Amino acid sequence: MPMVNDWRTRGSLGLLALLLAALAACTPDDGIPRTPSGRPDFNGIWAALGNAYWDVEPHMARPALAMQEGPVVPVPANEVVALGAVGSVPSGQGIVVGGRIPYLPEALERRDENRERWLERDPEIRCYLPGVPRANYMHLPFQIFQSDSKFFIAYEYAGAVRDIYLEDPGPPQVDSWMGQSVGRWEEDTFVVTVNGFNGRTWFDRAGNHHGYQLVVTERWTMLGPDHLMYEATMEDPETFSEPWTIRLPLYRNVDPDARLGQFKCVPFVEELMYGHLRKNPIRE
Repeated sequence: MPMVNDWRTRGSLGLLALLLAALAACTPDDGIPRTPSGRPDFNGIWAALGNAYWDVEPHMARPALAMQEGPVVPVPANEVVALGAVGSVPSGQGIVVGGRIPYLPEALERRDENRERWLERDPEIRCYLPGVPRANYMHLPFQIFQSDSKFFIAYEYAGAVRDIYLEDPGPPQVDSWMGQSVGRWEEDTFVVTVNGFNGRTWFDRAGNHHGYQLVVTERWTMLGPDHLMYEATMEDPETFSEPWTIRLPLYRNVDPDARLGQFKCVPFVEELMYGHLRKNPIRE
């Protein structure tokens, strides 16, 4: 009897060893954290480095986004001149693959007009939702919540959120600032198609824009335990002559005490948007 029990024990251990070996052979030894189902694990707080949120195209440093004619050269506009260096624009190498956005002629004129009227037109100034892909490389982080049945992104800026469908629900019912996102896996890359935009968001603070027909195809690919490569391809036949792509790395916050903060900025712009309605306005 003891010999039978011993044989059964050895057999069970042998079978377990074979199963573990098979599992190890199927699981890539690439250092990428994975969910129980084997998908790359994106859970955590992420952020972009660099200055793409100022301008996605390559750009030099300049005194301000809002400028006016000066006695010799343009100078910061009166509305921002008191900010000094704080209101200046840092240089950036850009994140557009190929360097430039392929605007149609009329759309390029609109971009240039947006730059001249930045204080009036940039939706970020009035705390409107940032849209996609702009939300992913702003100066504030975002948090991904992932399971085998859900993929959800919460952004610190303006409390923006995205519930990425893993089953296509059909065409968007309404146009919106953040659009409708539908995701699927292509091996280890999470591919998200986003459409249903209202056409009012920008790509950055430099006036780069799109129309309501924009379709964004995102590709999220883990590079290591705490790094991923983010790509987004934009298609909008009324604004661009051809599809174009941005590419940049994103970094996971490894601080064990890291938390997503709150930046619900709507109350911060009440004076800007509605101050003139006061019985006795406090600004001219």
